[in-house]
Amino acid sequence: MKSTKKTSVKIPPYEAVGVVCAQSIGEPGTQMTMRTFHYAGVAEHVPTGLPRLIEIVDAKKEPKKAIVDIYLKSSYARSRPEAEKVAKELASVFVSDVADVEDDLEALTIKATFNEKDGKAQGVTFNMLKKALESFPAEMKADDSAVTLKPVRETKTPAKASEKDKDKKEKKLTAKAVRKLTQKVRDSIVRGIPGIYKAVVLKGQDEYFIRAGGFNVIGACEHAAVDPKRIYTNNIKEIERVYGIEAARNAIVREIKDVMDMQKLFVDIRHIMLIADATTFGGSVKSIGRHGLSGEKVGVLGRAAFEETIKHLINASAFAEEEKLIGVTENIIVGQTVPVGTGKIKLVMKVPKKK
Repeated sequence: MKSTKKTSVKIPPYEAVGVVCAQSIGEPGTQMTMRTFHYAGVAEHVPTGLPRLIEIVDAKKEPKKAIVDIYLKSSYARSRPEAEKVAKELASVFVSDVADVEDDLEALTIKATFNEKDGKAQGVTFNMLKKALESFPAEMKADDSAVTLKPVRETKTPAKASEKDKDKKEKKLTAKAVRKLTQKVRDSIVRGIPGIYKAVVLKGQDEYFIRAGGFNVIGACEHAAVDPKRIYTNNIKEIERVYGIEAARNAIVREIKDVMDMQKLFVDIRHIMLIADATTFGGSVKSIGRHGLSGEKVGVLGRAAFEETIKHLINASAFAEEEKLIGVTENIIVGQTVPVGTGKIKLVMKVPKKK
C-alpha cells in the first residue's frame, strides 16, 4: 500500500550545504566596499562591510569600535529630556575632561585644577572631583578650585620585621612613580559607568533610546532607567560572556545580516545561520580560520589544504595520523569523487526482463 503522506523535504539528501553557503557569502563579499560607516551621533567610525565581516568570522575579542544600544523603561523612553538625563548619567566622565592635571616632579606632587566651564557642561561639581581623587594613595589638600596630591609610597613590611628590615623596605618616592600616578589620576572616572562613553539619544520607531561607545552591558543594566531585556552591543564575545552561547549565535546572525543589508546584498538567512551554527556549536564562539574551525578539521589533508601545510603534514607523520578521506577537500586532492550530493548515492537499477 502506497503512503499518501507528502514529504516535506527542505533540502535534498547529502546536499553540499557548506560549499553552497561559502559560495553564497563569498561571492557577494567580493562586491563589498572597504569603507567605514559613521553611526549617527557616536563620533567614531564603526567598521561595516568587509572589515566588519572579517571581525565577525575571526571571532575578535573586541570589535575595533564597540557600540552599545541602551533601551530605556517606558517612563523614560517617551520624552527626550528624560532620555538625555539618563545618557548623561551613563556616559563616563574622566578627571582629564573636567580638570587640568599637572605633576610637579621637583616637589613630587600632583595638582588637579577644576575647570568650572567644562564641569558645568558635563554636570560635574568640584566635590565630585574631590571624591574621585580620595581613592588614590596620597595626602590630599584642597582649596577653592584645585586639589593637590602628595603621593605616599605604600610599603609592605612583615609583622615580625626588625627596625633594620623596616628601613630597607621603605623605598624613596621617585619622579617616575609620580608620573605614573598622574596618568592614573587623569584616567580615573568622576561620574558614569566605566567602559561607556559618548552617549547620545536617538529617536527609534516610537521611543527614544541611547547609543554609546563601549560595551559594558552589566554596568549599564545596573541603572534603574535601563531596560535590561533590550540592551544590545555589537561585541559578540561580551554577549556570549553575559547572556550565553545561544544569544551569541543570534548576535552573529544579526550582525552578518546587518552588514549584508547595509551593502544592499541579499543573502538567504539560512546561509548566515549555518555560519553562526558552525562557529558556536562547540559551546564557545570560534573563529573560522586556522585557529578555529579550519585548524580543527578531522582530516590531515583538509587541514593542510588551508594554511600552514608543512606543519600539519609533519605533525601527522610524526604521530602516524590516519586520513579517512571523509571531507570534500581531501577527496579533491587525491582525485576521487567528492562524497556529497550525487557522489554519496549509489544507484542500483532493476532492468525488466524481456518476455
